[in-house]
Amino acid sequence: MFRDRFLFSLLLTIPVVLYSGILRTLFGFEPPSFAGSEFVPVVCSTIVFFYGGLVFLRGAVTELRFRSPGMMTLISLAITVAYSYSVISGLFFRGDSLFWELTTLITVMLLGHWMEMRSISRAEGALQELARLLPDQAERIRGSETETVPIAELRVGDLLLVRPGAKVPADGEVVEGDSSVNESMITGESRPVPKSPGGAVIAGTVNGESSIKIRVTKVGEDTALAGIMRLVAEAQASRSRAQILADRAAFLLTIVALAAAVVTFVAWLAVGRGLGFSIERTVAVLVIACPHALGLAIPLVVAISTTISARNGLLVRDRMALEDARRVSVVLFDKTGTLTRGEPGVARVLTFEGTGERDLLRVAAAVEAESEHPLSRAIVTRANEAGVHRARVERFSAVPGKGVKGEVEGELVEVGNPAFFGDKLDDQQSELVRSAEVTGQTLVLVARRGKLLGAILLADQVRAESREAVQRLQALGVRVAMITGDSRAVAEAVAAELGIREVFAEVLPQFKADKVKELQREGSRVAMVGDGVNDAPALAAADVGIAIGAGTDVAIESAGIILVRNDPRDVVKVIRLSRATYAKMLQNLFWAAGYNVVAIPLAAGVLAAQGILLPPAIGAVLMSASTIVVAINAQLLRALKLS
Repeated sequence: MFRDRFLFSLLLTIPVVLYSGILRTLFGFEPPSFAGSEFVPVVCSTIVFFYGGLVFLRGAVTELRFRSPGMMTLISLAITVAYSYSVISGLFFRGDSLFWELTTLITVMLLGHWMEMRSISRAEGALQELARLLPDQAERIRGSETETVPIAELRVGDLLLVRPGAKVPADGEVVEGDSSVNESMITGESRPVPKSPGGAVIAGTVNGESSIKIRVTKVGEDTALAGIMRLVAEAQASRSRAQILADRAAFLLTIVALAAAVVTFVAWLAVGRGLGFSIERTVAVLVIACPHALGLAIPLVVAISTTISARNGLLVRDRMALEDARRVSVVLFDKTGTLTRGEPGVARVLTFEGTGERDLLRVAAAVEAESEHPLSRAIVTRANEAGVHRARVERFSAVPGKGVKGEVEGELVEVGNPAFFGDKLDDQQSELVRSAEVTGQTLVLVARRGKLLGAILLADQVRAESREAVQRLQALGVRVAMITGDSRAVAEAVAAELGIREVFAEVLPQFKADKVKELQREGSRVAMVGDGVNDAPALAAADVGIAIGAGTDVAIESAGIILVRNDPRDVVKVIRLSRATYAKMLQNLFWAAGYNVVAIPLAAGVLAAQGILLPPAIGAVLMSASTIVVAINAQLLRALKLS
């Protein structure tokens, strides 16, 4: 709309300038004369005023209706005064007119708004980009056949075929096939994620090298992508402190501009410079003081930072949270599920009396493969990672709360906790049990034909990326602390591995918020990082609540920022983005408001005695230039590297 009005107004502005006498004065140019040519400026200016200027007049009515005069009010007042004076003076008194200044002003303002809208539409492209991730159709399996259907017809429980290179049409679970899926557009994970039966897939991600069949688990508004889109929309709509400051500044600047315009008009009339000159100076003040750039300074940065965060797997629910992250002095990590994986893994394998580690894993995994217990799955996973081929098991049975047993190659194999073996442990083995208990590790013993072969120590696995996250935060000058309900021995062992010097151990979930408040009373700005479930009170109490490992659950109400990936390094990205975003906001506010200190007096004519006068159209150019500078400066944020 702004583009069309700009182009039409530009076409009519050309003849107005040609026949207004300004070119005759400056260059001696005489336009072609014909019957009625003297009416060209007034006719064309009237069309430009009512067509090109209508958008500003409507905007002014809206601002005044809500008692919030601003940019549109100033522009409307300037063009209305210029048009009214020109018509009355030019038609009835044959005096000076401001027709060329009026049309040029409206045309330049339309150009500025067109450029602004283009910048905003590009900056707010995150939602459109996310929407384009979904395919239009899906291949639904019916018996032995497949049918192509629109994704709107998919229902939970449908079986879908996803071919290599195709986009996943809905959230689901792999039921057949092995492949890898590119999830970078949703989670920010740069490497393809392996998928096998039982693995979850997210709508909008791209399947890799092999076909897979998936069972739909979520459709429509319940999918992860829809949730992300809602959060992006909320983040772009939410207001920050800087935005509130900019709005107040824009309102004050409007009042100052109106006052300056009145003073300018009265002062020039008082010194006898005439009505035309006084109105021209008044219009120049109104135009150049327009808080156009000020109104654009913060929203552009907000839109761009929201796009950047979404592309990096950082979902900002509350703009205040992102803004406050720059001031965080302590990052308090929950241990389980945040710095660690929240699931058991094999920490060590100990063998007795010459038994080989591979042999121990081979027989242990053979029996444990028949169990669904998390410890059993961890042992089987370790055997698979070691490339150990599992033996077959017969006569499998489980002893609840103790362990499992079965025949492997005709020999009885028992795998379980120390209670399963009773008094079969000697002193050395009993000491091993006690040391495991002290460190919080789980001990699983393996016996064949009643003879102990060795022990497998299991513990919550520390994420490989956690240590790097701690180091990066410390490099930014941020203290790192850990909080957990585990024993102090377990907590300190994990903290030592990660390089964390401040530990709060044996803290129950309901008391984690108290620890956050304790740090705040010491004067610290606290960012709490947790899984968003049992850490909800602490996340809400912190200055910045960050939920990690949200995966497809993007509706965690207790956190201001949600990390899609299970990667604590993304906390560093949050702080870096916050600092860079705030710096851009300050730069834009300084430029948008600061230039008025010089521009308003210049437009009012303080240097008229020296022959320096600023025409209204040039004022419009300068005002538009400040807007363009603000827009370009905001766009530079896109070059920010968060990793």
